[in-house]
Amino acid sequence: MPSTHTEVQVRPGVEGDLDALTEIYNHYVRETAITFDTAIFSAEERRPWLLSHPEDGPYRLMVATAADSQRILGYATSSPYRAKPAYSTSVETTVYVAPGAGRRGVGGLLYGALFEALAGEDLHRAYAGIAQPNEASRRLHARFGFRHVGTYREVGRKFGRYWDVAWYEKDLGRAPLG
Repeated sequence: MPSTHTEVQVRPGVEGDLDALTEIYNHYVRETAITFDTAIFSAEERRPWLLSHPEDGPYRLMVATAADSQRILGYATSSPYRAKPAYSTSVETTVYVAPGAGRRGVGGLLYGALFEALAGEDLHRAYAGIAQPNEASRRLHARFGFRHVGTYREVGRKFGRYWDVAWYEKDLGRAPLG
């Protein structure tokens, strides 16, 4: 169900969002170490990613739009943490906010909607890897109950240097043993 906060609406992502979502992601590929992808994507190359996030199930895509223009302001996803079956109750989450849309609470709205959508799923933990330094992302994750569980030192190389990735974990408290 869509959620609204002043001039921002959050809803599940749809195929018609693909171009704008690809544009946002490519900004982070080109300009930052937030993602360790090093080459930009075409929308067609990103289509399998979008289609791997249906409107139900544990792997979701939530999109924030400007209420007046419907311009996409950012997105959040939950994706498989690892491919092996025993990891099925864990997800990796991420948030990307469009350039110029920061400091409006978009990331918080997206994570709020994502975790609300995941509430009924058979999930136990959420994980997030944050390339360092990224204080804004650390604060966002802390606000949503993530705690630091470790740091991979110099795990990625981009822009001619090595980057650390701090890993955070959130208890979703849903998937019982049995």
